[in-house]
Amino acid sequence: MHHEDLRLQQLSQWLDQQLPTLFAAQGWGPVPAAELVPASSDASFRRYFRWEAEGRTLILMDAPPPREDCRPFVKVAGMLAEAGVHVPRILAADVEQGFLVLDDLGRQTYLDVINSDNADQLFDDALQALLTFQKRSLDVPMPSYDDALLRRELQLFPEWYLQRHLGVELEGERLAAWQRISDLLIDSALAQPKVLVHRDYMPRNLMLSAPNPGVLDFQDAVYGPVTYDVTCLFKDAFLSWPEERVAGWLERYWNQAREEGIPVQAEFSEFHRASDLMGVQRHLKVIGIFARICHRDGKPKYLGDVPRFFAYIKAVIERRPELAELSDLLASLPRDEVSHP
Repeated sequence: MHHEDLRLQQLSQWLDQQLPTLFAAQGWGPVPAAELVPASSDASFRRYFRWEAEGRTLILMDAPPPREDCRPFVKVAGMLAEAGVHVPRILAADVEQGFLVLDDLGRQTYLDVINSDNADQLFDDALQALLTFQKRSLDVPMPSYDDALLRRELQLFPEWYLQRHLGVELEGERLAAWQRISDLLIDSALAQPKVLVHRDYMPRNLMLSAPNPGVLDFQDAVYGPVTYDVTCLFKDAFLSWPEERVAGWLERYWNQAREEGIPVQAEFSEFHRASDLMGVQRHLKVIGIFARICHRDGKPKYLGDVPRFFAYIKAVIERRPELAELSDLLASLPRDEVSHP
Protein backbone atom coordinates (compact mmCIF):
# COMPACT_ATOMS: atom_id res chain seq x y z
CA MET A 1 0.00 0.00 0.00
CA HIS A 2 1.16 3.53 -0.83
CA HIS A 3 2.68 5.31 2.17
CA GLU A 4 0.35 8.34 2.04
CA ASP A 5 -2.70 6.09 1.82
CA LEU A 6 -1.46 4.31 4.93
CA ARG A 7 -1.27 7.71 6.69
CA LEU A 8 -4.81 8.49 5.56
CA GLN A 9 -5.99 5.10 6.89
CA GLN A 10 -4.37 5.82 10.25
CA LEU A 11 -5.90 9.30 10.29
CA SER A 12 -9.37 7.86 9.57
CA GLN A 13 -9.05 5.25 12.31
CA TRP A 14 -7.88 7.86 14.81
CA LEU A 15 -10.72 10.19 13.80
CA ASP A 16 -13.32 7.44 14.29
CA GLN A 17 -12.08 7.09 17.88
CA GLN A 18 -12.17 10.88 18.51
CA LEU A 19 -15.50 11.87 16.99
CA PRO A 20 -17.94 10.39 19.56
CA THR A 21 -16.21 12.23 22.43
CA LEU A 22 -15.88 15.40 20.36
CA PHE A 23 -19.54 15.40 19.28
CA ALA A 24 -20.67 14.76 22.84
CA ALA A 25 -18.48 17.57 24.18
CA GLN A 26 -19.88 20.04 21.61
CA GLY A 27 -23.47 18.86 22.16
CA TRP A 28 -23.82 17.83 18.51
CA GLY A 29 -25.67 14.53 18.98
CA PRO A 30 -24.79 11.25 17.22
CA VAL A 31 -21.90 11.10 14.75
CA PRO A 32 -23.05 10.78 11.11
CA ALA A 33 -21.10 8.77 8.56
CA ALA A 34 -18.83 10.91 6.38
CA GLU A 35 -15.92 10.72 3.95
CA LEU A 36 -12.63 12.60 4.16
CA VAL A 37 -11.93 14.70 1.08
CA PRO A 38 -8.66 16.57 0.37
CA ALA A 39 -9.04 20.22 1.46
CA SER A 40 -5.61 21.51 0.45
CA SER A 41 -1.94 20.80 0.43
CA ASP A 42 0.98 23.16 0.27
CA ALA A 43 4.71 23.21 -0.39
CA SER A 44 5.40 21.36 2.87
CA PHE A 45 4.61 17.77 3.80
CA ARG A 46 1.42 18.78 5.64
CA ARG A 47 -1.96 17.88 4.14
CA TYR A 48 -5.48 18.90 5.05
CA PHE A 49 -8.73 16.97 4.67
CA ARG A 50 -12.33 18.05 5.15
CA TRP A 51 -14.84 15.89 7.01
CA GLU A 52 -18.38 16.84 6.08
CA ALA A 53 -21.81 15.50 7.00
CA GLU A 54 -25.27 16.94 7.62
CA GLY A 55 -24.14 20.54 7.22
CA ARG A 56 -21.26 20.23 9.66
CA THR A 57 -17.62 20.35 8.57
CA LEU A 58 -14.30 19.72 10.27
CA ILE A 59 -10.74 20.07 9.01
CA LEU A 60 -8.15 17.34 9.61
CA MET A 61 -4.47 18.15 9.56
CA ASP A 62 -2.03 15.40 8.67
CA ALA A 63 1.50 16.46 9.67
CA PRO A 64 3.64 13.33 9.27
CA PRO A 65 6.49 13.08 11.79
CA PRO A 66 9.47 13.30 11.63
CA ARG A 67 9.12 15.70 8.68
CA GLU A 68 6.52 17.89 10.32
CA ASP A 69 5.91 18.74 13.97
CA CYS A 70 2.42 19.96 14.79
CA ARG A 71 3.32 21.19 18.28
CA PRO A 72 4.26 24.73 17.12
CA PHE A 73 0.87 24.92 15.34
CA VAL A 74 -0.92 24.02 18.58
CA LYS A 75 1.17 26.47 20.61
CA VAL A 76 0.77 29.44 18.23
CA ALA A 77 -2.95 28.73 17.70
CA GLY A 78 -3.37 29.12 21.45
CA MET A 79 -1.39 32.37 21.55
CA LEU A 80 -3.31 33.90 18.65
CA ALA A 81 -6.72 32.79 19.90
CA GLU A 82 -5.91 34.32 23.28
CA ALA A 83 -4.92 37.59 21.57
CA GLY A 84 -8.28 37.69 19.75
CA VAL A 85 -7.19 36.58 16.28
CA HIS A 86 -9.63 34.32 14.39
CA VAL A 87 -7.68 31.06 14.05
CA PRO A 88 -8.98 27.48 13.89
CA ARG A 89 -9.94 25.96 17.23
CA ILE A 90 -8.16 22.68 17.93
CA LEU A 91 -10.95 20.22 18.74
CA ALA A 92 -8.78 17.11 19.11
CA ALA A 93 -5.07 16.41 18.78
CA ASP A 94 -2.53 13.61 18.75
CA VAL A 95 0.75 15.50 18.47
CA GLU A 96 2.85 12.31 18.55
CA GLN A 97 1.16 10.95 15.42
CA GLY A 98 0.75 14.41 13.87
CA PHE A 99 -3.05 14.43 13.64
CA LEU A 100 -5.29 17.42 14.48
CA VAL A 101 -9.03 18.09 14.18
CA LEU A 102 -9.73 21.79 13.58
CA ASP A 103 -12.87 23.78 13.05
CA ASP A 104 -13.44 24.84 9.46
CA LEU A 105 -12.89 28.53 8.65
CA GLY A 106 -14.51 28.18 5.23
CA ARG A 107 -13.58 27.43 1.64
CA GLN A 108 -12.61 30.80 0.27
CA THR A 109 -9.15 32.24 0.74
CA TYR A 110 -8.44 35.90 0.10
CA LEU A 111 -6.60 34.73 -3.00
CA ASP A 112 -9.87 33.28 -4.35
CA VAL A 113 -11.91 36.43 -3.89
CA ILE A 114 -9.68 39.51 -3.82
CA ASN A 115 -9.79 42.01 -6.71
CA SER A 116 -8.98 45.67 -7.20
CA ASP A 117 -12.49 46.71 -6.04
CA ASN A 118 -12.67 44.80 -2.74
CA ALA A 119 -8.94 44.90 -1.88
CA ASP A 120 -9.17 48.00 0.35
CA GLN A 121 -11.89 46.42 2.48
CA LEU A 122 -10.29 42.96 2.68
CA PHE A 123 -6.83 44.33 3.42
CA ASP A 124 -8.33 46.60 6.06
CA ASP A 125 -9.64 43.51 7.88
CA ALA A 126 -6.29 41.76 7.39
CA LEU A 127 -4.44 44.75 8.88
CA GLN A 128 -6.76 44.78 11.90
CA ALA A 129 -5.99 41.09 12.52
CA LEU A 130 -2.28 41.78 12.05
CA LEU A 131 -2.33 44.66 14.56
CA THR A 132 -4.21 42.40 16.99
CA PHE A 133 -1.49 39.82 16.99
CA GLN A 134 1.33 42.34 16.93
CA LYS A 135 -0.12 43.68 20.20
CA ARG A 136 0.33 40.22 21.75
CA SER A 137 2.94 40.59 24.47
CA LEU A 138 6.21 38.72 23.87
CA ASP A 139 5.83 36.67 27.04
CA VAL A 140 6.00 33.08 25.76
CA PRO A 141 9.35 31.51 24.78
CA MET A 142 9.48 31.52 20.97
CA PRO A 143 12.22 31.37 18.36
CA SER A 144 13.67 34.71 17.35
CA TYR A 145 14.29 35.99 13.81
CA ASP A 146 17.98 36.24 14.65
CA ASP A 147 21.10 36.70 12.56
CA ALA A 148 21.50 32.94 12.07
CA LEU A 149 17.95 32.41 10.79
CA LEU A 150 17.99 35.45 8.48
CA ARG A 151 21.36 34.35 7.06
CA ARG A 152 20.27 30.74 6.61
CA GLU A 153 17.23 31.95 4.68
CA LEU A 154 19.27 34.26 2.44
CA GLN A 155 21.71 31.45 1.64
CA LEU A 156 18.89 29.58 -0.07
CA PHE A 157 19.24 32.02 -2.97
CA PRO A 158 22.89 31.29 -3.92
CA GLU A 159 22.59 27.64 -2.91
CA TRP A 160 19.41 26.64 -4.74
CA TYR A 161 18.67 29.33 -7.34
CA LEU A 162 22.18 30.34 -8.39
CA GLN A 163 24.10 27.06 -7.96
CA ARG A 164 21.49 24.39 -8.43
CA HIS A 165 19.19 26.10 -10.90
CA LEU A 166 21.48 28.42 -12.90
CA GLY A 167 24.79 26.63 -12.32
CA VAL A 168 26.41 29.84 -11.04
CA GLU A 169 28.99 29.59 -8.24
CA LEU A 170 29.68 32.89 -6.48
CA GLU A 171 33.38 33.51 -5.88
CA GLY A 172 35.88 36.33 -5.54
CA GLU A 173 34.39 39.79 -6.00
CA ARG A 174 30.85 38.52 -6.64
CA LEU A 175 30.92 36.48 -3.43
CA ALA A 176 32.22 39.49 -1.46
CA ALA A 177 29.43 41.61 -2.94
CA TRP A 178 26.83 38.98 -1.95
CA GLN A 179 28.20 39.00 1.60
CA ARG A 180 27.93 42.80 1.79
CA ILE A 181 24.36 42.68 0.43
CA SER A 182 23.45 39.99 2.98
CA ASP A 183 24.92 42.05 5.83
CA LEU A 184 23.01 45.16 4.74
CA LEU A 185 19.68 43.27 4.61
CA ILE A 186 20.28 41.45 7.90
CA ASP A 187 21.46 44.55 9.77
CA SER A 188 18.32 46.38 8.64
CA ALA A 189 16.10 43.50 9.80
CA LEU A 190 17.81 43.20 13.20
CA ALA A 191 17.64 46.97 13.82
CA GLN A 192 13.82 46.90 13.61
CA PRO A 193 11.48 46.82 16.60
CA LYS A 194 10.27 43.27 17.36
CA VAL A 195 6.77 41.84 17.44
CA LEU A 196 5.15 38.43 16.96
CA VAL A 197 5.67 37.58 13.26
CA HIS A 198 3.43 35.11 11.34
CA ARG A 199 6.07 34.70 8.58
CA ASP A 200 3.66 33.85 5.76
CA TYR A 201 0.96 36.47 6.15
CA MET A 202 -0.44 36.49 2.63
CA PRO A 203 -3.78 36.18 0.84
CA ARG A 204 -3.46 32.40 0.40
CA ASN A 205 -3.32 31.98 4.20
CA LEU A 206 -6.23 34.30 5.00
CA MET A 207 -9.78 32.95 4.84
CA LEU A 208 -12.88 34.96 4.07
CA SER A 209 -14.88 34.25 7.22
CA ALA A 210 -16.78 35.79 10.11
CA PRO A 211 -15.05 37.39 11.92
CA ASN A 212 -12.81 38.24 8.98
CA PRO A 213 -10.17 37.08 8.21
CA GLY A 214 -9.56 33.55 9.44
CA VAL A 215 -5.79 33.16 9.77
CA LEU A 216 -3.98 29.92 8.83
CA ASP A 217 -0.45 28.53 8.45
CA PHE A 218 1.02 30.36 11.45
CA GLN A 219 3.11 27.47 12.81
CA ASP A 220 6.46 29.07 11.87
CA ALA A 221 5.80 32.20 13.96
CA VAL A 222 8.79 33.92 15.60
CA TYR A 223 9.57 37.18 17.34
CA GLY A 224 11.03 39.45 14.71
CA PRO A 225 10.96 42.60 12.56
CA VAL A 226 7.79 44.68 12.70
CA THR A 227 7.67 45.25 8.91
CA TYR A 228 7.87 41.55 7.98
CA ASP A 229 4.23 40.49 7.87
CA VAL A 230 2.82 43.68 6.40
CA THR A 231 5.41 43.50 3.59
CA CYS A 232 4.42 39.87 2.95
CA LEU A 233 0.77 40.79 2.73
CA PHE A 234 1.18 43.19 -0.19
CA LYS A 235 4.10 41.53 -2.03
CA ASP A 236 2.70 38.11 -2.49
CA ALA A 237 3.80 35.12 -4.58
CA PHE A 238 0.54 35.00 -6.53
CA LEU A 239 -0.68 38.58 -6.74
CA SER A 240 0.95 41.94 -7.46
CA TRP A 241 -0.48 45.41 -6.84
CA PRO A 242 0.60 48.78 -8.28
CA GLU A 243 3.48 50.28 -6.26
CA GLU A 244 1.61 53.44 -5.36
CA ARG A 245 -1.33 51.44 -4.03
CA VAL A 246 1.03 49.36 -1.87
CA ALA A 247 2.71 52.52 -0.55
CA GLY A 248 -0.73 53.85 0.41
CA TRP A 249 -1.63 50.63 2.25
CA LEU A 250 1.73 50.60 4.04
CA GLU A 251 1.24 54.18 5.19
CA ARG A 252 -2.27 53.34 6.40
CA TYR A 253 -0.87 50.41 8.39
CA TRP A 254 1.96 52.56 9.78
CA ASN A 255 -0.50 55.22 11.00
CA GLN A 256 -2.79 52.63 12.62
CA ALA A 257 0.17 50.83 14.20
CA ARG A 258 1.36 54.06 15.81
CA GLU A 259 -2.15 54.76 17.16
CA GLU A 260 -2.36 51.22 18.58
CA GLY A 261 1.03 51.47 20.28
CA ILE A 262 2.81 48.94 18.02
CA PRO A 263 6.54 49.78 18.01
CA VAL A 264 6.95 50.95 14.41
CA GLN A 265 9.66 53.28 13.08
CA ALA A 266 9.12 56.95 14.01
CA GLU A 267 9.06 58.28 10.43
CA PHE A 268 7.18 56.72 7.53
CA SER A 269 10.24 57.11 5.28
CA GLU A 270 12.25 55.01 7.74
CA PHE A 271 9.46 52.42 7.99
CA HIS A 272 9.19 52.27 4.19
CA ARG A 273 12.93 51.69 3.76
CA ALA A 274 12.88 48.95 6.42
CA SER A 275 9.90 47.34 4.65
CA ASP A 276 11.68 47.51 1.27
CA LEU A 277 14.84 45.85 2.59
CA MET A 278 12.83 43.28 4.55
CA GLY A 279 10.96 42.44 1.35
CA VAL A 280 14.21 41.92 -0.57
CA GLN A 281 15.44 39.49 2.11
CA ARG A 282 12.19 37.54 1.86
CA HIS A 283 12.05 37.59 -1.95
CA LEU A 284 15.60 36.25 -2.31
CA LYS A 285 14.76 33.51 0.20
CA VAL A 286 11.54 32.59 -1.62
CA ILE A 287 13.29 32.43 -5.01
CA GLY A 288 15.72 29.98 -3.38
CA ILE A 289 12.89 27.96 -1.86
CA PHE A 290 11.00 27.76 -5.16
CA ALA A 291 14.16 26.46 -6.86
CA ARG A 292 14.57 23.92 -4.05
CA ILE A 293 10.94 22.78 -4.33
CA CYS A 294 11.58 22.25 -8.03
CA HIS A 295 14.93 20.46 -7.86
CA ARG A 296 14.64 18.62 -4.54
CA ASP A 297 10.90 17.97 -4.25
CA GLY A 298 10.06 17.65 -7.95
CA LYS A 299 7.40 20.39 -8.04
CA PRO A 300 8.48 22.75 -10.84
CA LYS A 301 5.30 24.87 -10.98
CA TYR A 302 6.52 27.21 -8.22
CA LEU A 303 9.37 28.44 -10.44
CA GLY A 304 6.73 30.12 -12.58
CA ASP A 305 6.23 32.66 -9.77
CA VAL A 306 9.92 33.63 -9.61
CA PRO A 307 9.66 36.54 -12.12
CA ARG A 308 7.16 38.24 -9.81
CA PHE A 309 9.77 38.28 -7.02
CA PHE A 310 12.48 39.59 -9.32
CA ALA A 311 10.03 42.36 -10.30
CA TYR A 312 9.50 43.29 -6.62
CA ILE A 313 13.27 43.35 -6.05
CA LYS A 314 13.82 45.48 -9.17
CA ALA A 315 11.24 48.07 -8.03
CA VAL A 316 12.99 48.36 -4.66
CA ILE A 317 16.48 48.55 -6.22
CA GLU A 318 15.29 51.50 -8.31
CA ARG A 319 14.47 53.58 -5.22
CA ARG A 320 17.22 52.32 -2.88
CA PRO A 321 20.68 53.27 -4.17
CA GLU A 322 22.29 51.26 -1.35
CA LEU A 323 21.23 48.13 -3.28
CA ALA A 324 23.38 48.97 -6.33
CA GLU A 325 25.59 45.93 -5.70
CA LEU A 326 22.56 43.64 -5.76
CA SER A 327 21.49 45.26 -9.02
CA ASP A 328 24.90 44.51 -10.57
CA LEU A 329 24.90 40.95 -9.26
CA LEU A 330 21.46 40.19 -10.70
CA ALA A 331 22.39 41.84 -14.01
CA SER A 332 25.44 39.56 -14.27
CA LEU A 333 23.41 36.33 -14.06
CA PRO A 334 22.73 34.19 -17.13
CA ARG A 335 19.22 34.57 -18.54
CA ASP A 336 16.94 31.83 -17.33
CA GLU A 337 14.01 31.34 -19.67
CA VAL A 338 12.03 29.54 -16.95
CA SER A 339 12.15 32.15 -14.27
CA HIS A 340 14.18 35.20 -15.19
CA PRO A 341 12.07 38.20 -16.29
